[in-house]
Order: sequence, then C-alpha cells, then structure tokens
Amino acid sequence: MRNLAVVVGSLLLVGGAVAVVVADQERASAVAEVKAQIQQVEQELDASRGENLQLAEKLTALRSQIAEQDAKLADTTGFLK
Repeated sequence: MRNLAVVVGSLLLVGGAVAVVVADQERASAVAEVKAQIQQVEQELDASRGENLQLAEKLTALRSQIAEQDAKLADTTGFLK
C-alpha cells in the first residue's frame, strides 16, 4: 500500500511539474504574441500619424484659400474683380 501511495504521489508530482512547465510555455508564447501585436499597432499608429500630418497640411492650404475667397466675396467695393 505504501508503494502504491509513493507511485501515485510521484505521478501526481511529475504531472504537476509538467502542467506548470506547459502553462509557463503558453504564458511565454502569449506574452510574445501580445508584444508582436503591440509592435504592429505602433507601426500602424506611426503610419497614420504621417498621413494625418499630410492631411493637416492640405487642410491648412484649403483653409487659407477659403479665407482668401471669403475676403474677396466680402469686398463689396471691388465688385467682382
């Protein structure tokens, strides 16, 4: 009976150790996957910042054109110059 208890205890100990190792490997792979996703999101964010900067430049140019046209339209003394 004692031998059976030692064998069962040893099997449980080995099984627990294997479960801990497997869980640690899964955690490590999950952490690596999350880091890869973070890197991808940072790259997409950098790309969108560049696009936003280009769009902001275009918007500024369009706003200045609109301001010039508004000034011409507001000039009632020049009447359609």
